[in-house]
Amino acid sequence: MHFSFPDGNAVRINCKDSAALLAAVRQRLRDGQGFAIATINVDHLQRLGEDARFRTAYAAHDLVCADGNPIVWLSRIAGRPVALAPGSDLVLPLAAEAAQAGLPLALIGSSDESLALAAASMTRAVPGLRVALTHAPGFPFDPMGDEADRIIARIRESGARLCFLALGAPRQELFAIRARDALGDVGFASIGAGLDFLSGHQRRAPALMRKAKMEWAWRMLSNPRRLFLRYAKGFTILPGHVRRAAAIRRAGKG
Repeated sequence: MHFSFPDGNAVRINCKDSAALLAAVRQRLRDGQGFAIATINVDHLQRLGEDARFRTAYAAHDLVCADGNPIVWLSRIAGRPVALAPGSDLVLPLAAEAAQAGLPLALIGSSDESLALAAASMTRAVPGLRVALTHAPGFPFDPMGDEADRIIARIRESGARLCFLALGAPRQELFAIRARDALGDVGFASIGAGLDFLSGHQRRAPALMRKAKMEWAWRMLSNPRRLFLRYAKGFTILPGHVRRAAAIRRAGKG
């Protein structure tokens, strides 16, 4: 499944499910190969249509999976089905891959308190896990600025080989590509609110709501002032993407 844009950039979902993503990460960690993971959802899709820098960075990601049921539905309409692989659900499995390889983690984003709680939660859940670095950038964080340079230097000094980014889109995706290219052997996973869920600073939607494909409603109602407009803008782009997905399916049958 892919999404193309008029400037020539294309975002391809190349990990059809969580198992495929974890297998790719396992191999790259074993080979000492840097990488960047993006988890595409409707908010990202809407931003990609407006932000050229975001499109360029996203298209440069090595591993992309579907973080949102509308993305899964679009893939089915296109005849190229992928499974849901939410970033929040990937944090502990990815951490387990690093622990099994004997490689330390870095956690970047959120707040010092949330990162400390998330690190404690992760080390309890994943035997042998070592968190070598936590860093909460100042706000607003500039992924192309001097602080980003300092964070890259700290990651290098820490020896971390897998770095979770909770900086929000598009900052985390922009920083992921810059840092991957600067360091060479470090993997970066942009996981949004995943660390805040582990720390308890945000509450994840109940399992029943997630099963009913209504996690988006839970999140919107938990912070309507910040999220209502974001989700509303996201839904307005879906009809156009449905038409394009249907065209992909027709072209594939031609």
